[in-house]
Amino acid sequence: MEPIAALLEIASLLERERASRYRAKAFRVAAAALEGLPDDVKGDPTRLRAVKGIGESTFGVIREAQSGAVPRYLVELRGEVEPEIVSTLRPALRGDLHAHTDWSDGTTPIAVMAEAARALGHEYQAITDHSPRLRVARGLTAERLRTQIPLVRAESREGFTLLAGIEVDILEDGALDQEDSLLGELDIVVASVHSKLRMEARPMTARMIAAVSHPRVNVLGHCTGRLVEGERGTRPPSSFDAAAVFAACAENGVAVEINSRPERQDPPDELISIALEAGCLFSIDSDAHAPGQLSLLDHGALRAERTGVPASRIVTTWGLERLLAWAD
Repeated sequence: MEPIAALLEIASLLERERASRYRAKAFRVAAAALEGLPDDVKGDPTRLRAVKGIGESTFGVIREAQSGAVPRYLVELRGEVEPEIVSTLRPALRGDLHAHTDWSDGTTPIAVMAEAARALGHEYQAITDHSPRLRVARGLTAERLRTQIPLVRAESREGFTLLAGIEVDILEDGALDQEDSLLGELDIVVASVHSKLRMEARPMTARMIAAVSHPRVNVLGHCTGRLVEGERGTRPPSSFDAAAVFAACAENGVAVEINSRPERQDPPDELISIALEAGCLFSIDSDAHAPGQLSLLDHGALRAERTGVPASRIVTTWGLERLLAWAD
């Protein structure tokens, strides 16, 4: 097995199971370090082990692959990490409108996320790093976002478009955490609540309705903010009038995100039913923070299928031209 392929597959599997971001990143760093080495260094164990970015674990994987074997750690992960879930809806998904890079709290550069999306067969992928207020996630100032936009669009290729976007914070009064004129330059705007999640239901409802009524917003992200499993622990859903919020989404053509991360499972099934009844559109998104997490779309597709969401109302089943016309 090719050592670089082994390192990258290990990284993707660790990312899919949401292992420590540092464990997964170590294998990507080692793959990048190995790629640029001359053959004489690759073939010399002493010199190879001394290369910056190659640690004890990654060195072991490289050496096993060089010997012609599939590395034991990779075999182990292949047996442990849940394979992608099969559903009839998953093949209908043509893209993903919510993903992060190392410009905010993702682990890899824009180009690496773009390549991973292309490898999955996506027609389009949106890069939606965080907005300024979310400092813990290195949210992008207006200046940084302006710098990022052309870099994102430069990663488009024939048959694949990388969309410039943002996951913008919904502030306490329902305003959006970015310059309005700058939001207008983007292809996709996902609006999410990340603060004051325990706000009382009435002001939270008003806050969310104000946000989805903004003409620049395309998607309401992980609407309850809940966590149901995972290393961050659990968190109860925010309280709001779901019928009123989803009615506003339907009126303004804003898609309700079905967040594919297993630790979120957001919205809950009962809220998906309310959104369906309200006439909402939906967007099945990965909320990926690493390349291997883009494949988590299978979880969202299964939930949408199970709750009876028709493919015609899922914007991420649409082709690029129709998607951009809707988002404009």
